[in-house]
Amino acid sequence: MFYIRAFGHSLLHALKNLLPIVVVVVFFQLVVLQQVPENTLSMAIGLLIVAVGVALFLQGLELSIFPVGKSLSNQFAKKGSVPILLSFGFAMGFSAVVAEPALIAVAQQAQDISEGKIDALTLRLLVATSVGVVIALGVFRTIIGYPLHWFMIIGYLTVVIVTWFAPEEIIGLAYDSGGVTTNIVTVPLIAALGIGLAASIRGRNPLTDGFGLVALAVMVPMITVQLYGIVVYSGGVSDDASMLTHHDDSEAISGALKMLLELAEMIRDVLPIILTILFFQYIVLKRGLSNPPKILFGFVLVIFGLYAFVVGLKMGLFPIGTSMAEQLIELERFGFIYLFAFMIGFATTMAEPALLAVGKQAEEAASGRINGNTIRLLVALGVAIGISIGVHRIIVGGSMHYYIMGGYTVVIILTALAPKYIVALAYDLGGVTTSEVTVPLVTALGIGLATNIEGRNILIDGFGLIAFASIFPIVTVMLYAIVMQWRADRREVHP
Repeated sequence: MFYIRAFGHSLLHALKNLLPIVVVVVFFQLVVLQQVPENTLSMAIGLLIVAVGVALFLQGLELSIFPVGKSLSNQFAKKGSVPILLSFGFAMGFSAVVAEPALIAVAQQAQDISEGKIDALTLRLLVATSVGVVIALGVFRTIIGYPLHWFMIIGYLTVVIVTWFAPEEIIGLAYDSGGVTTNIVTVPLIAALGIGLAASIRGRNPLTDGFGLVALAVMVPMITVQLYGIVVYSGGVSDDASMLTHHDDSEAISGALKMLLELAEMIRDVLPIILTILFFQYIVLKRGLSNPPKILFGFVLVIFGLYAFVVGLKMGLFPIGTSMAEQLIELERFGFIYLFAFMIGFATTMAEPALLAVGKQAEEAASGRINGNTIRLLVALGVAIGISIGVHRIIVGGSMHYYIMGGYTVVIILTALAPKYIVALAYDLGGVTTSEVTVPLVTALGIGLATNIEGRNILIDGFGLIAFASIFPIVTVMLYAIVMQWRADRREVHP
C-alpha cells in the first residue's frame, strides 16, 4: 500500500512537471496557430507514458540508488581514505551518467542524424568516463580545499580553445552532451557526495566547497566529445566501422522481440550502477545491503521506468517539438518561434525538481545570503534567454563557434568578478536546468527548425539549444550576485 501511495505521489510529480509544456503547447496550438495537429491522440498517450515512466523511475531511485549512494558516501567520508573516495567518485559518476535518460535520447538522435558516423554507445561511454574522471577530480578538490573558480576558468578556456579546432558538425552535440549529463539520476547523487564531504571535513564550507561537482560534470564532456568529433570527422573512424544504426534490422524484427531487445538495453544501461554499488558495498566496505529485496525491487522499477520513458519520448515529446517547429515556420512569423522558445524555457525550468532541490540546499548552506525562489526565477530567466538566443542562431544561420566562445568568454569574465561564494553554485545551477522532460522537447525543437529552414544542416544547426540553456543561467545568477554585492558595498560606504 505504501509503494502504491508513493508511486501515485511520483506520478503527480511527473504530471506537474509536464503541465507547463502542455499549457504552452495548447496555448500556441489554439491561440496562435488555431489548429490541432493530426497525431494529437498519439502525442497525448506518449506524454502520459513519459509521466508513468518518470514516476516509476523516480520511485525506483528512492528505493534503491539514492539511499544506497548516500549511505556509501557517508561511510567513505567517515573512513577518510582518499584513494577509495576518488575511486568511488569515479564509479558513481560513470555509472549514473551511462544510465541518464536524457543522454540516451540525445545520443540516439545524434546517431540517427549522422547516419551512424557518431555511434550512440561510444558517445555515452565517452561522456560517462569523462564525468567519472572529473567527479574524482572534484572530490580531490573538496578534500584539499582548492578554490573552484580556477578550475572553471582554466577548464572553460580549454573548452573555448578546443571549440576553435573542432569540426562544426560536433560542436552543438558536444555542448548538449555536457548539458544533459547532470540530470534526474546524477544531480542528487553528485550533490549529496560533494556537500556530505564538505560537511564532514573540518575547515570546509558546504556552500563554497560542497557545490561545484555538478559544474565540473557539465564542463569536461564538452571537451571529450569535441575531441571525439575531431577524430571521427578527420577520417579517424571509417564510415563502415561506425555505421552501427539499427533501423534496417529493426523493420524485420517482430514487435514483441523488439520490445524485449529494448528492455534488455535498459538493463544494460542500469547494470553499471548496480555493479558499482555491489562492488563497493561488499568488496570494499565488506558489509551487506540493509534491505536487498527492497533495493532489487527499486532497480526493477528503474529499468521499467526507463523503458516507458523512452517509448513515451518517441510517441509524445519528440513529435511535439518537431510539429511545433514545422507549424511555426509555415506561419512565417518568427516572433512566435522566439516567444515559444522563451515560454518553454521559462515554464519547464520553474517546474524542474533538481533545481528546487539545489535551490533549497543552497539556501540552507548560505545561512540567509541566498533566497531559493529568487535563484529559481533567475535560472528560469537565464534558460529562457539562452534557448531564445539558440533559436535565433538556427534562424539566421550563425556559426555555433562564435556564439559558444562568446558565451563562455562572458562566463569566464564574470567568474573573475563575481563574489566567491556564488561561483560554485552558479555553475551547478547551469547544469541542473535541463530536465528529463525539457531536453527531448528542446532537442526536437532545434532539429525541427534545422530540418524546415532552407540551407540549414541538421547535425550542425539542430543541436546546441541545451548548451545555451546551460550557459545563460550561470550569467544571470553571477550578474545578480555582482549587483547585490555592489549594493551591499555602497550601503557600507554610504549608510
